[in-house]
Amino acid sequence: MTKPTAFILGTGRCGSTLVHEIIARHPAVGFVTNLDDLGIRRGNAQQLTLWRRLPAALSEKGRARLAPSEGYRVVAREISPMLVDPVADPTEADLTPWLAGRLHAFVDARMDHLESAEVFVHKFTGWPRARLLDAAFPDSRYVHIVRDGRAVANSWLQSDWWRGHLGPAGWHFGPLPPELGDIWASSGGSQPVLAGLAWRLLVDTHETCASRLGRRWLTVRYEDVIADPAAQIARILDHIGLPWTDAFESGLGRYTLTAARTDAYRRDLTPEQVAAIESAIEPALARYGYAGSSPTAQ
Repeated sequence: MTKPTAFILGTGRCGSTLVHEIIARHPAVGFVTNLDDLGIRRGNAQQLTLWRRLPAALSEKGRARLAPSEGYRVVAREISPMLVDPVADPTEADLTPWLAGRLHAFVDARMDHLESAEVFVHKFTGWPRARLLDAAFPDSRYVHIVRDGRAVANSWLQSDWWRGHLGPAGWHFGPLPPELGDIWASSGGSQPVLAGLAWRLLVDTHETCASRLGRRWLTVRYEDVIADPAAQIARILDHIGLPWTDAFESGLGRYTLTAARTDAYRRDLTPEQVAAIESAIEPALARYGYAGSSPTAQ
């Protein structure tokens, strides 16, 4: 029988990696490692215990490391590319019995050898995929990490994997809905605006999932995690059914969280670009309590 599952979701560049890594410090959590993703070695109890003892600095991307992973390579190999780079958000209509079996086998293979693990926690970014996942795991829990859309757009524009320069015909998320397409056209095809609209498209889709999943869905702002990590991480643990322990508190203490990059978009973008993004995504910014800084976003 598959053990309980929880999924950490977000747009990407939203702080979900940080939250995933912190939650993976809990001794009752099972997860996919980057070594498993690379096909080197599937995670075992010793490997996960080693991860929990490592300083946070040793899990930084861009270096040889052991760390929790979204595992898109291994997900594609053992489940389906459908969960890796879908052109639209997968739903329950996409869950075939074959795919459901693959999902359960994937989780079971990583949890059966972990006697102390109580919850399998995995992270997905981009489309939430929650409607498909919930059809496969009906009692699963979901944590949506949301970050200021201006900051996310700024970060995407600087990422080497970002394909927004190809426009909606060639990027990650398929066609823009007509309303968002009109906004992009009225901006003159602005790249910063398109990145902002991608954030809005994704958070709107996360909200659709949230309305369906009710109490099994928790939304947490990245900025609140940075401001008060103990309180926000405690909310997440409680939501997925895990206690706060001394061992976990020790793991959390390995992180030094800083707000240094929360408003970097104000330095990296021009005031006009910031205003254009705000105008395009203001309804979603307001719903999450992100105040606009330009007259057009008030």
